[in-house]
This record gives sequence, C-alpha cells and structure tokens, in this order.
Amino acid sequence: MPRKKPVIGPAPEGDEDAIKTIADARKWTQARRITEIECVIPDQAGVARGKIMPASKFFADPTMALPSSIFTQTITGEYPEDEEAFSHDPNDGDVEMVPDLDTLTVVPWARDPTAQIIHDAFYRDGRPLELAPRQVLRRVVELFTKDGLRPVVAPEIEFYLVKKNHDADYPLEPPVGRSGRSEAGRRSYSIAAVNEFEDLFEKLYDYAEAQELEVDTLIHEEGAAQMEINLRHGDPIWLADQVFFLKRTIREAALEHDVYATFMAKPMSNEPGSAMHIHTSLVDADGRNIFSDANGRQTPEFFHFIGGLQRYLPAVTVLIAPYVNSYRRLSRRQTAPTNTQWGYDNRTTGLRVPPSGPEARRVENRVPSSDANPYLAIAATLACGWLGMRDAIQPTQPTSGAASLTEIDLPRGLLEGVQALEDADELHDVFGKGFVQTYCAIKRTEFETFMQVISPWEREFLLLNV
Repeated sequence: MPRKKPVIGPAPEGDEDAIKTIADARKWTQARRITEIECVIPDQAGVARGKIMPASKFFADPTMALPSSIFTQTITGEYPEDEEAFSHDPNDGDVEMVPDLDTLTVVPWARDPTAQIIHDAFYRDGRPLELAPRQVLRRVVELFTKDGLRPVVAPEIEFYLVKKNHDADYPLEPPVGRSGRSEAGRRSYSIAAVNEFEDLFEKLYDYAEAQELEVDTLIHEEGAAQMEINLRHGDPIWLADQVFFLKRTIREAALEHDVYATFMAKPMSNEPGSAMHIHTSLVDADGRNIFSDANGRQTPEFFHFIGGLQRYLPAVTVLIAPYVNSYRRLSRRQTAPTNTQWGYDNRTTGLRVPPSGPEARRVENRVPSSDANPYLAIAATLACGWLGMRDAIQPTQPTSGAASLTEIDLPRGLLEGVQALEDADELHDVFGKGFVQTYCAIKRTEFETFMQVISPWEREFLLLNV
C-alpha cells in the first residue's frame, strides 16, 4: 500500500507508512523492486542535478558528493566571472548531498523500476549550504517558525503544449490535437480544448498518482494549448517539492505524446504568458488562520503581509521573473500584472485577495512566472510578507478598478531586477548575503549571454532601415 502524505506538510510522527530511516527506505524500494535511484537536487534554475546509481550502492552510502559549482551555473551551463561581490570557490570543492527520505517516490516513466529522492546540500562541517534554493526556502520558513507561525501555500502552474521544435530559430506553434487541427482563438476553460489532449493528460494523472502528487484541478487557460494545473494547499517546502516533481512529470508525459511542454514565461509572441500564482495564508500553533480574527474580520497581520509584498515585490522580481524572457510577460499589453497594487477578487492587480470564508483568507501573488524556481518563488513571496509583518508595513487602499492601466511598478528587465535585489539590504539578511551575491552574478552572466544573440526584430527593422 503506498504511503499517503497529508495535504499540509510531510508525514507526521506516528504515521506507520512514513519513511523515517534508511531501513524504511530500503524496505520501501525492495517492495517495489527498485533497481536504480535518481539522487537529485534543484539548482538555481530549478533544474534537477545529481547522480543516478544502483539502489544497492545508494543504501551502502546514502550521502553523495557534488561540486559546489552546480549552484553557480547559469541556465546555459556557464559560470559567472569573479567580481567584487562574488567569487568562486578556488578549489571547486565538494559539498555533501543528504537525502530527504520523505521525498522518496517512484519515477513512473522510467523503463526499469526507478525511484527518485531530493537531497539537501551541506558543507563538510555539517552547515547547510546557503546557496541551495531548498535551503533558502527553509531559511525563510524558519523565520515564521520562530514566531510560532506556519505558512500555508498553494501554487497554480501554467504551461503550454507546443509542437516539437528542433530548430531554435523557428517560432513555437500550438500542437495538433486528436481532431487533427491546431487550436485557434481563445478557449479559456474549454473542456473540449483539454480533451484534444485527453490521452496525454490521462498519462499525466497516472504519473502524478504514482508519485502521490497532490494535483487538484486542470483547466485550459487563455492561450492556444495553454493549460493550468493547481496543487492543493500545504507546507511551503513540501509544495515546492511537488512543483519540482510535477514540472518534470508534465514534460515527460508530453514527450511520450510527441509534443513539448514548456514553462517559458512567454513562449509565443501572440499568446499570453504563463504564470505561477502563489496563494499564501498563515496559521498559528492551533491551526487558526491569523489573517482572520475570532469574529472573522481581517487582522493587522493580514494587512501588514500585503504591505510587505507591496514594498518588496520589485526587489524580489528577479527571483520570480528570472530570465530575459520573463519580462516579455510583464508588459502592459499582456494579461500579466505589472504593478504592486492589491484588491479583492481583482485579477488586474499584482496581489489579489480571492473570495473565501474567514478560515481560508489568503493573499494571491500573481506576479511570479512559471519559469521561476518554485523554491525561490515561494521563498520570495514569504520573505516579503514576513518583513511586512515584522515592520508593520501598511498597504495602500485596495484597488477596485483596472490596475493594468496604471503605472508599472516592477522592474522592466533582468538587469533592473538584479539591481533592485542588490539594493534591498533587508532581503540580504533574510535570504543570506552569499546567496544574493551568487544569484545576481548568475543573472548578469545570463544577460551577457543573451546579448550575443541577434533577434528577428533587429533584422526586420534595422537591417535595411538604419
């Protein structure tokens, strides 16, 4: 019988199906005749790095070593140059990867019986590696723990299905569904449009169930072959792990049906961008939502959390919109928010308060794009709210009109976002200065790599006109 994990957080003490020791993990893998184990760790981009090893070797020594430089690598596989605020480990020494046993699950698409397990990174002396995104999120969550609070989050992930694209010089196109035709026009919430790829989604749900991923709903979004999957609410680290596994699962299910799934923020010029909205609430030791008081009214903590998001969202934009392409989504002519305003059930604001009862009162951060590392996107959202509560930051008045027509509050490009994070000293203390310096160095390097590429726009309008 598979382990059943609760909605909020890892398996509690006393759960007879919980995997608490290496002996439990060995028994679990033997029951499933697992022969290989993928030992993975999310890097700065949320990409799975690690090693694949025989199960027997894993259980002989469940820790492994990887070079610390995997946490300074850009999305193109390059490394930043040393600068005043950032420098590489001159020895490129190893860090230890220790498995988080609660993340052990199968790899349902593997040919041979295979399991996967997420690892955490530590220095040789036992200190957590502050550069690791999972550790950054844990560091932020611990700030709430010290205050006797527990964050509860629920991500919504948008993505596109596209035809296989073997040449990066050609634009992406919607795939052909079972009708034999590609989508045209806007088909938001269309059941028929989802059913065009029924076999793919049946496979996706099978894979998700095999991994015990807490998938809630699937809908068709506004763009051509653009979908959204929602996950049930829960513990921040647990939900980030779920998103990490789910993005990989969606890609694999798509490949089996001869299409790509992409989480690019803006994959097609004439289609809407893809977001990763993050719903957040806070509960106390008794499980009470502190955004509501005993009479169901909004509390000062609720307003301060929003105030913190309003003040610091521009500084964390580079964490939740991490690539040059991300800022193509954050444009006034798109459906994505470009502001830090908030409102009740207002989808034109960067911060929305969805309709709910007092016990489910929450704040939805609508700025993150689906290309963001889920650990960093959730950490950024929580960090802003925590600073708002710590400093009792008051929000503006809620917006009831179309905020999309107001001034743009967020950085307009990657380098502007990097500068905003570097200037926010309060966030350096929250995330760790070493992480901030490394992350910003990576993003500057990625921008320089992008600047080596000449776009079709430049050839179209500059080639013969200037």
